[in-house]
Amino acid sequence: MSVTNRYRDAWEGFWRDAPEEPGGVIWDAAPALTAERHLALFDPHLADPELPVVDLGCGNGTQTGFLAERFARVLGVDLSAAALDLARRRDPAGRAEFAPLDATDAEAVRALHDRIGDANVYLRGVIHQSEPADRRPVAEAVAALVGGSGRAFVVELRAAAKQVLSDLAQGPAGPPPKLRPVFAHGLAPGEVADEAFAELFQAAGLTVLASGDLPLATTESAPDGRRIDLPAQWLVVGARPARP
Repeated sequence: MSVTNRYRDAWEGFWRDAPEEPGGVIWDAAPALTAERHLALFDPHLADPELPVVDLGCGNGTQTGFLAERFARVLGVDLSAAALDLARRRDPAGRAEFAPLDATDAEAVRALHDRIGDANVYLRGVIHQSEPADRRPVAEAVAALVGGSGRAFVVELRAAAKQVLSDLAQGPAGPPPKLRPVFAHGLAPGEVADEAFAELFQAAGLTVLASGDLPLATTESAPDGRRIDLPAQWLVVGARPARP
């Protein structure tokens, strides 16, 4: 089952209206604050660093570009054609590949795996923005892409982040500028129970190889000027080892 037209249209509208400049979107933090930190945690668990890397839900490609500087083949995939257009414009040298993908479309995910083989996967903040019924298919997409030899680094907001965002939205001036488009396009972050995060990937047949907490940086600031970092947790997952 693929995502609903409403859901697809919401993302398309968001990215069509998004500013071109780096940092213009609330989660478009610089790689030094995001993918670079995540890669330091991911690297020790890569069984085969020569595998292709899939940035699943790549958005405008900020993190994809960073990954493309460190791996031989990087593919950014996203539901939104407008997001992919932005990503390609921001990568004029063509360091990364970009392609459309609905991660809840099991047939399309299998076709991608058939094309590139096992991959290492990077998934940042996608689960909480997925409809509840789509979260399991997204986890299953990760399992399908990593196959038997890949690994995935998955980072997701903790449930406590919803209160942080709610408090910001209800401030005297209303939501801060970079949060307003998220709500305006119907993309209000959903709450994923902390304990359900790992269970999603385990139910998809993956093993949790490592886990921890690391705040997820945003490009928005609190009224006192401090950068807003949201509570988040991360996992490294891979295929379950074969029984002897």
